[in-house]
Amino acid sequence: MELSAALDTLQAFIVTYGLRLIGAVAIFILGRIAARTLSNLAKAALERTKTEAALVSFLTSLTYWAIFAFAVVAALGQLGIQTASFVAVLGAAGLALGLALEGSLANFAAGVLILLFKPFTTKQFVEVAGATGWVEEIQIFSTMILTLDNKTVIVPNSQITSSNIVNYSKKGFVRLDMVFGIGYSDDLLKAKGILQEIINHHELVLEDPKPSVSVLALADSSVNFAVRPYVKIEDYWRVHFDVHEQVKLQFDEQGVSIPFPQQDVHLFSQN
Repeated sequence: MELSAALDTLQAFIVTYGLRLIGAVAIFILGRIAARTLSNLAKAALERTKTEAALVSFLTSLTYWAIFAFAVVAALGQLGIQTASFVAVLGAAGLALGLALEGSLANFAAGVLILLFKPFTTKQFVEVAGATGWVEEIQIFSTMILTLDNKTVIVPNSQITSSNIVNYSKKGFVRLDMVFGIGYSDDLLKAKGILQEIINHHELVLEDPKPSVSVLALADSSVNFAVRPYVKIEDYWRVHFDVHEQVKLQFDEQGVSIPFPQQDVHLFSQN
């Protein structure tokens, strides 16, 4: 009788909990398959929209683990385990972790915004959060900038989105602003013609928009010209150096002076 009762109890246990176990395993397996399938679909959709690779990888992983976690909780519920307290513990842990990583989460959110709205992309020349240079890499938490003197600056993304972003490469070209002065006794139109000829004949100066040479100011010791050609961003410094060199050479050759600041001092004798 005792053996029969034990067998009946075991049979009832297997029938009750065996079905639950099978259901839980089925939910777990189907949940894992669903997580993999949906994450792959999300990845394909994001890649079609040409989203940054870093953001695609992160969102794909987030989709997978979110669905997988839901499947695990559902499987535990199928086994009869109270998941409400389990979810509450996870929520409290998530809140504590969020408070501890407040700065990192701000950088993460800023990184997502940068990757989504693309105020700049890699290989563009920008000025962000006090750093100026070429964008090497945009990561989830920070952006790497290669400066003109070949230094790599790692800028937290939250600092980038909280300040002005200057993208020099957005339009494909920039204006180069230079100022040159001549003496008051020099021929103004001659000097203007020399400056115009220098920038018109430089191979890296763009024809459209048209470069300009204008009288900028009648300063204390000189007549100043504003010389403003348009160049590609990668040619900026070469044109800058070339034009300054040619201005000095052409002014010297054609007898145009480049004055330096000076003052006239008058002395009065007193008995």
